[in-house]
Amino acid sequence: MAKIIKVLKGTKDILPQEVEQWHKLEKNALEIFTKYGYKEIRTPIFEMTELFARGVGDTTDIVNKEMYTFEKSERSLTLRPENTAGVVRSFIENNMTRLSAPVKLWYKGPMFRYERPQAGRQRQFHQVGVEMFGIKEPSADAEVIVMATEYLKSLGLNDLEVEINSLGCPTCREEYKKKIKEVLKPEFENLCEDCQNRYEKNPLRLLDCKVDSCKEIFSRPEIQKVIQSDFICEECAEHYKTLKSYLDKLGVKYVENKLLVRGLDYYNRTVFEIKSNNLGSQNAVCGGGRYDSLVRNLGGEDTPAVGWAMGMERLNSLLPEIEPQKLDGYIVSNSPADAFVFAQELRNKGYNVEFDLANKKFTKQLEKASKCAKFALILGEDEIKAGTVSVKNLETSEQVTINRNEIEL
Repeated sequence: MAKIIKVLKGTKDILPQEVEQWHKLEKNALEIFTKYGYKEIRTPIFEMTELFARGVGDTTDIVNKEMYTFEKSERSLTLRPENTAGVVRSFIENNMTRLSAPVKLWYKGPMFRYERPQAGRQRQFHQVGVEMFGIKEPSADAEVIVMATEYLKSLGLNDLEVEINSLGCPTCREEYKKKIKEVLKPEFENLCEDCQNRYEKNPLRLLDCKVDSCKEIFSRPEIQKVIQSDFICEECAEHYKTLKSYLDKLGVKYVENKLLVRGLDYYNRTVFEIKSNNLGSQNAVCGGGRYDSLVRNLGGEDTPAVGWAMGMERLNSLLPEIEPQKLDGYIVSNSPADAFVFAQELRNKGYNVEFDLANKKFTKQLEKASKCAKFALILGEDEIKAGTVSVKNLETSEQVTINRNEIEL
């Protein structure tokens, strides 16, 4: 017997009994995002490696450790680890700057990161996300946050907490970086290896560290004093203040978290996460923020932008299991040809029906119907001759015989 080839570690089959949950995520996304004026975009699964190095940031764990990169025809290609960079590349390449602002796009699809698989996180995983281009005002930040909470609530996730922070602009952030480096310098040797690397390259990322020993260092009063200081400039402070006023007026409850910096280098000003209280320590279901310099950094015109992404596996882990949808009807007959014709008639009317392709015994067919359909459509010799069908309600066991042309399920 040949060796069985199994699915790769960190990847997972989405089986037929699970797909209805995915359909719900996708259907609700289409409905809600369309209400807000977003159009779906589908970008390639692999791009030039340079796009992610420049877009995501060469100091991030994603670029340094987690990307699936391969050589082809002397070009370096990478399976997308996230989709914002790809959407920005498409925005520039397809000259969407000519469109009147805002340009609102949403996407769904698989992403790839080489990391330790765990609950709700795989090496091939799926994201749903949105990107808005062309609006610098905080009304754009507020809209994407509100839309994210509405989408999550549509899935039945109501126990949500929105965390927000402002990273300021590159100018006002420089002084903050210096202060963080100064206060952490005496503790440099006690920081984890990643934080020691980030110390020079991107000190803000130190605050995103998940290592307990580093978190303990950051929690000390003298270090917290620097972290919690109001470093942002007047213009950035006004942007942040206005965002909070919008959220207040819209009834969005939020908490401010000065440690929130997000794991990607392109963010400025607003960053946010939305958490569900059903996931224990792995409780972030949405992350995003503003990235006003990314379009320019990837070769486009100076264009403000804001967006977010959600992991679909993690969302699925929070949803109650959906009962498999039953067929409208299952045709029970000892005449496969007549059953086939009748099935096509019903399908043409928009009904979901099946019949027994193997022509098993009547009792076996009825047994199958009771498991998978709302109605058993019995087509015996008498019904075929008379042009009728016996319709049995499999929930109530009531049965009636009617003209085949008059059937309504």
